[in-house]
Amino acid sequence: MTESLVHQPPGHMRERPWRIIVVGAGGTGSAVLPNLARLHHAMLELGHPGGIECTVYDDDVVSPTNVGRQGFYPADVGCHKASLIVNRLNMLMGTNWRAQTQRLTSRTPIYNVDLVIGCVDTRAARKAILDSIEHTSTYYLDCGNDTDRGQVILGQMMPKASRKSCPHRLPHVGDLFPELIDPSKDAQDETPSCSMADALRKQSLVINSAIAVQAFNLLWTLFRTGTLKYSGVFVNLATGRTNPIPIDPAAWARFGYEAPKPKEKKARKSRKSTAAA
Repeated sequence: MTESLVHQPPGHMRERPWRIIVVGAGGTGSAVLPNLARLHHAMLELGHPGGIECTVYDDDVVSPTNVGRQGFYPADVGCHKASLIVNRLNMLMGTNWRAQTQRLTSRTPIYNVDLVIGCVDTRAARKAILDSIEHTSTYYLDCGNDTDRGQVILGQMMPKASRKSCPHRLPHVGDLFPELIDPSKDAQDETPSCSMADALRKQSLVINSAIAVQAFNLLWTLFRTGTLKYSGVFVNLATGRTNPIPIDPAAWARFGYEAPKPKEKKARKSRKSTAAA
């Protein structure tokens, strides 16, 4: 059994604000964002130079079925989710975050970003995020869930040409679980629930908050200790269990992902010829 590795973030994340994009301000996103604001405040209190700079992408508006299940109120119905949450946090927490009331697509230009957090509920949306940051050097934190279970997985995007020289790059959700970025596996029934009760029969009231807490803890640990011993967590509310994903190539291999092996340095040939016997 191999010993788990320890991951350290790049030095610039200690020297300037974390530049974060959150994609999705619905069930999980509306739970993640207040936690990010708390983390921002804590970082400043502990001396970090800038905390978090955040931009939120979501083109959806609040519907009556979102009230009670997501971070919205009856008066919010009909308003854009991203704008509502960002404006509230800016007023309450003193942040200066931005909202983009549009959908992030594979062609959305993403640059100069440290971390993208995906809070989306389809494989097509997850793939669009990964496509948009495919050639960047940024973290991708996937916060996905189903009825009463889900996963939080932190991975590193990196140009393919650079990956062989970085065998301990954290694999992202698409590396470990290719089926989670396959749009053909998305459910065909996308009809919205006609009532909150109908929606609750399809999904646990607690799952979004449970996923958000695990994401919050992972980012808090990364900041507070400057290291990570795990890169993700599985959550199962039906059994009451959480299982971490260790930073370990052997553990990754059990999911079908083979980390690239570091290049071996070739021995330099001696310029001196061997003397004849």
